[in-house]
Amino acid sequence: MEYIYAAMLLHSGDKEINEESVKGVIEVAGIEADDARIKGLIAALEDVDIEEAIETTALAAAPVAGGTVPVAEEAPDQEEEEEEEEEASEEEAAAGLGALFG
Repeated sequence: MEYIYAAMLLHSGDKEINEESVKGVIEVAGIEADDARIKGLIAALEDVDIEEAIETTALAAAPVAGGTVPVAEEAPDQEEEEEEEEEASEEEAAAGLGALFG
């Protein structure tokens, strides 16, 4: 995870995400850098728009505007459908992050 965090820190600082910069962040944190893992991360991020991935993940994880309806007012079938949709959104978000960081 520290390699992903390093890439996210670099992205947040508008710095180029490359092997040298990721290795620098890892080493400054006091962690021994693994060049193979760094190369894998850089390769995985090659065609990824990090900002778009963050927005997609944030939207999938964000609560629905207007809050939730009390359970007593919902029909049982509607509640089950909403739970399934929420689980699907969470799975899609997790899959998107997995694709983002290999």
